[in-house]
Amino acid sequence: HVGGGAAFMLLATVAGLVGGARAADHLDSPKATAEPAADITDVYAWMNGDATKLNLVLNVSPMAATGTQFSDAVLYQIHVNSMSAYGQAQQETKILCKFYDVSKLECWLGDEYVEGDASATTGLASSSGKLKVFAGLRNDPFFFELDGFKEAVKAVVAAAPSLTFDSNGCPSVNASTSGVLVNQLKSGKSGAPAKDFFAGTNVLSLVLQIDKTLVNKGGPVLAVWASTHAAS
Repeated sequence: HVGGGAAFMLLATVAGLVGGARAADHLDSPKATAEPAADITDVYAWMNGDATKLNLVLNVSPMAATGTQFSDAVLYQIHVNSMSAYGQAQQETKILCKFYDVSKLECWLGDEYVEGDASATTGLASSSGKLKVFAGLRNDPFFFELDGFKEAVKAVVAAAPSLTFDSNGCPSVNASTSGVLVNQLKSGKSGAPAKDFFAGTNVLSLVLQIDKTLVNKGGPVLAVWASTHAAS
């Protein structure tokens, strides 16, 4: 696992449903930020309109500059675990991508394979069309109100001595306190309008569209997560 890149699970029921999920991990530790091309910021997963294809986005390199590139020293993996129902036995499918040039990559998903320059808007498609890939610089899509988050953290720390916690370490919070915290997370400091801390910043995006039949062998419920590794 290179640079401490995040591996985050997202759950989405995808058989006959159009749904999505996302996760975010910005501003990491020094070890992670030392390898920006391997530092995962976000993972997104959603179905297309008729729920026949799964769309996946793996974003890396927070605060990427115009000339920032993916690394040929990193293996990018998206894991899709399928199951009959939540909590049941899972069958894992891996999508692997590796860059061998500044903008050229190879991606594998079972027998599906793409190779070449994936930086054009249309991306690349496997011979069957069941695997499509795009890779390039994109505006960071994650919205985060940093000042509001800090204020919410301060409020929680201040209230912690008076809270009671269950066996799992979760605090009991009344409706009033919960409302205050939720409202704080929706606004900036001292009630200022929320603003996007990541506005105008970029990430490197690895975007894939895959036929659902390639990843649902274990059932209609899919768990999606991603990882980065040192390429051999």
